[in-house]
Amino acid sequence: MLCYTELVYGRINKKLSIALNKNEIENLLLKVLQNTDEKDYVKIGKNYYISNLEHNIRVTVNSYTFRVITVYRLEK
Repeated sequence: MLCYTELVYGRINKKLSIALNKNEIENLLLKVLQNTDEKDYVKIGKNYYISNLEHNIRVTVNSYTFRVITVYRLEK
């Protein structure tokens, strides 16, 4: 189960140039993670980097706490 801080919701909206509420962000990330192949989950150091080409985003998650750190748009 993913954890979110108050700051990360704003960071996600800013990085993705969207305006979603907390519930919509959590649902979006859950959908992205469920639809991402295991080979696109990469652990480097203490973080997981999950890249999803269909949604064009990369999610960074702390591997110890499962706290979402940030989300980026992938470069095309």
